[in-house]
Amino acid sequence: MMMLWVVLGIVVITVVFVVSIYNKLAKLNVNVDEAFSSMDVFLKKRYDLIPNLVETVKGYAKHEKETLESVIRARNSALSATNTEDKINANNQLAMGLKSIFALAENYPDLKANEGFTNLQNQLTKIEEDISNARLYYNGSVKVFNKEIVVFPNVIIANMLGYSKKPFFEIEESERENVKVEF
Repeated sequence: MMMLWVVLGIVVITVVFVVSIYNKLAKLNVNVDEAFSSMDVFLKKRYDLIPNLVETVKGYAKHEKETLESVIRARNSALSATNTEDKINANNQLAMGLKSIFALAENYPDLKANEGFTNLQNQLTKIEEDISNARLYYNGSVKVFNKEIVVFPNVIIANMLGYSKKPFFEIEESERENVKVEF
């Protein structure tokens, strides 16, 4: 009889332990999804501003068609991305395209002086700051989740549930290069 109670106690402790790990992993997974959704709101705002920005630039820089088309392609790619990793890659390409538009504006003083362009540039700058903050939150959530699914015994339960590492929202390699300042 005593052995039955010991076995039953071990089974109950094991079930409670597994359920607590399951609940922790499920909560962390929801946190990662919520963090990406928060960032997605700011990304959508960015997507909505881009057509206006491109149209404004078009009027001043007609022969810069290729740059503008690449930004629109990157925007459309980001909008149509279906999974987190594709969204991250598409948004990195979009960020590079936006930098090229602002660099292009340096060659057109009339464009830089245009109130509509300046307003759009300021809005986009604010949104980029929001995206940066949301990216920090998302990456923090991913870090906690990824750490939890690789430690023992969580790794066993994570594998049984099909959890795998989530991707970080990292910048493109070209953005890591030093900016050259020339006078």
